[in-house]
Amino acid sequence: MASLAAVCRVSARLTSGRAAAARGFATSPRCLAAQNFIMPALSPTMTEGNIASWKVKEGDSFSAGDVLLEIETDKATMDVEAQEDGIMMKIVSQDGSKGVQVGTRIAVVADAGDDISALELPPDEQAAQGTSQPAAPISQQEEPKSAGKPAKRPDAAAGSGTYDHSYPLLPSVGLLVHEHGISKEDVGKIKGTGPNGRLLKGDVLAFLGEINTNRPATLSSHFSKMAHLDLSNIKVAEKKASPAPKAPEAASGGSKAAPKPEKVLVELPISLENVAQLQRRLRDSADVSVSIATFISKATAFANSRLPVVPRPPTTNELFDEVVGLGKAKAARFSQGGYTPSIPDFSLAASRRTSTPKSDIIDILAGSAKKSGSLPARRPAPKLDARLAGDGIHTFSLLVSKEEKARAELFLERCKLALEEVPETLI
Repeated sequence: MASLAAVCRVSARLTSGRAAAARGFATSPRCLAAQNFIMPALSPTMTEGNIASWKVKEGDSFSAGDVLLEIETDKATMDVEAQEDGIMMKIVSQDGSKGVQVGTRIAVVADAGDDISALELPPDEQAAQGTSQPAAPISQQEEPKSAGKPAKRPDAAAGSGTYDHSYPLLPSVGLLVHEHGISKEDVGKIKGTGPNGRLLKGDVLAFLGEINTNRPATLSSHFSKMAHLDLSNIKVAEKKASPAPKAPEAASGGSKAAPKPEKVLVELPISLENVAQLQRRLRDSADVSVSIATFISKATAFANSRLPVVPRPPTTNELFDEVVGLGKAKAARFSQGGYTPSIPDFSLAASRRTSTPKSDIIDILAGSAKKSGSLPARRPAPKLDARLAGDGIHTFSLLVSKEEKARAELFLERCKLALEEVPETLI
């Protein structure tokens, strides 16, 4: 704080010197008490800062040592104290002003005891040094000249209200500009709220009217405050007790295996009685043989269609849209499932295989073997179908992760509906 006070005293001397020079050209003796209060340099490398908040209001009196305002830099947030008694006559740069240049007038103060209603504002010396062009807003003026050449900030606004942005633009910003066909001239009209005036995606969205126009500046101010680590309330932590010795690790190299996701068994009894009846009707009336496996395969395909997606953490793009208030991107609600139910004593893959009986050598020599081109007039239903139908009740089950339990239950409910209520729709 000592170094800060020294810097503030230097700034106060500079301000007083300028005010004294102004007095030499003033015609009214009452103007001698009003002085410009400029943005101080709180470090040797500081060129600009943000005004976090004023601690005094217009018309308030203050004493030497009182905190007048808080200033944010790229390194810290610091208080600016008054060096002598006075009155706050006018505040030029309000709370939240960004990129205020060192040496820029931010307020006008008067001596203690003066009647500020009778005082006139002193001239803005920095504005008087400019050309005949209209002066830019204080938060957007160029930095003081250094070594005969003025420094130029990336987001500095010219008199026409345009900004010079750093190219190339960020990939997300460039893509957004390209998608909406924004010209380079229009891009120059967008004020960047990123570090050093960098143009961000939120700035372009605000320009397009997709989000609130004040949202990017509000977020930038919030992030700037959160970026500074507060070390004022650090305490030494109490020493914790030593942890209990760990059990010896397994003799498999000593490395811990990653925890396996928790699995749950989802089961549902399903009757195949209606399927068996439909199968017999087709065989008797139309001489068509449809296996039980075909019905189950069709029901599985139906049940896997449009299942709710498994809950997952949001992506970075979805989080960004939520932060800036875009709220347009909606995650997919349904997806195609890939479940295959497990049924005791039954395999869908095995039921699809057809075996060709091999001819015995005795049959071949005796001439009783069937010719390769001949086909049986009718083949009886597989024993597997008869065994599966049985009493008509079978347990369909799935072994899934805990997160998929609700999705698997819906799959089995759909299988039950298709096989018990509407088996005719499966063929």
